[in-house]
This record gives sequence, C-alpha cells and structure tokens, in this order.
Amino acid sequence: MHFTSEQHLDDGVIERTFTLGEIPGILWTPGSATASAPAPLILLGHPPLGLRTMYPRLAGRARHSAAEGFATATIELPGSGDRPRLPAVDQARAALRRAMGAGEPVSDEIIDALILPLVDKAVPEWRAALDALLSLPGIGGPVGYSGGVISIGIRLAVVEPRIAAAGLFAGSFVPRSMFEEARQVTIPLHVLLQWDDEGNDRQAALDLFDAFGSKEKSLHAHMGGHTGVPQFAGAAAAQFFTRHLK
Repeated sequence: MHFTSEQHLDDGVIERTFTLGEIPGILWTPGSATASAPAPLILLGHPPLGLRTMYPRLAGRARHSAAEGFATATIELPGSGDRPRLPAVDQARAALRRAMGAGEPVSDEIIDALILPLVDKAVPEWRAALDALLSLPGIGGPVGYSGGVISIGIRLAVVEPRIAAAGLFAGSFVPRSMFEEARQVTIPLHVLLQWDDEGNDRQAALDLFDAFGSKEKSLHAHMGGHTGVPQFAGAAAAQFFTRHLK
C-alpha cells in the first residue's frame, strides 16, 4: 500500500488516498485513532460509477462513521474510474439499458454477465486491501462491510472471516447463483430496501433477504425510489455497526 496524499478535514478526520498495486483507494480515520486504541474498520462499498463520481457520498459516509469512532476505506472497483475497462461487463451494461429502455424483462444472462465477473474480480481485491489496512497503526478489527453492490457484500461475507457484520443495500441486480451463497452468510446483517426502487425487483430483494442464513438479520424498508434513501437510515446503520463492531 502506497499513500499518495493526505489532508485533514474540518471535523478532524484524516483522509489519505492510496494505491494498492494499480488499484486506487481512500482511507479515512478519526483524529482520535491511535496505535494504543485502534479504530474498528468499515469497508465502504459503492456502485461501479468511479470514485470521483462517488466521492461526495463516500466522504459523507466516512465522516459520519468517524464521528462514531470508525475508520473507513474504499477502493476503485474493477472496470471503473481510470482502471482498464471490462468489455464483457460494458456490453452487459449496454444490454441492460436497452432492455430497461424498451420496458422488457432483464434476463438472467444479462444479470450474470453484468455482476458475476465484477464479484469474481472485486472480492480478492477487497481482501488484499483488508490485509494492508489491518497492518496499519491505529486500525484494528473487527471489520464491517457497508453498502455497494450487494453481490460483492454477499461473497465477502461468505469467504472473509474477518468481516463480523455487514450493512447491505438491496438496490442492485442479483444473479440466481448468489442466492445459494446468501444461504451461507451467518454474520449479523442490516439490509436496506427502497420499496419503490424503479430499477430493481422488490420481490427478488425480499427473497434474497429470506435466503440469508444469518440468525440476526433486519430488513429496513423505506418508501421511495433508488435515490430516495432517508437521512435517518444512516443513523440506524451506524447504531448497527456500533453494536457489532465495538
């Protein structure tokens, strides 16, 4: 991990950009984090829109988490930002847009081609980032995962034992094969669902929640579309992570 910049934000949060090989990322730590009292870590997931586009929302989430005593970090997803494109995924995304624009059902083949290659590439990168982050002074476990492409969160929850809790957003298409992986998830879950999400299948989101194998899981459904997540939903997620990571 190579740090490329550092700045101190107004609320005392330290923001550092880094590269992990060729993967860009950002780390936020509360000003109170010290080697003798390491901050628990939350990995901030996001949709594949690029860190530049997502930065305002990610930084807002990070600063809110820092106020609760958490360090947070994110990395650029494969095929996003300045990273090399994934042509097959781009083709699937174009097919998805055509189907939705024509009011046609989105086929399983399109969903698989769009999501599964991203999961296969992103999860090992998240795990490598976690190795590097937990080696830094002032950061320690347990670790949480928050938001982003829900299938990435599912796979991480299955294969990464250092992740102790996850907050997932049921706002992206999910391949059918991920339902079987969801049955293997056992960590506590906080799942957010926008009830009128225009781009996603509500029943599929409910079926996915039912499939999760976790003994402790909660579904927080709110009226409104994909971008209509109420502000108070963030406070509920913060309480969830405080309960399970501190």
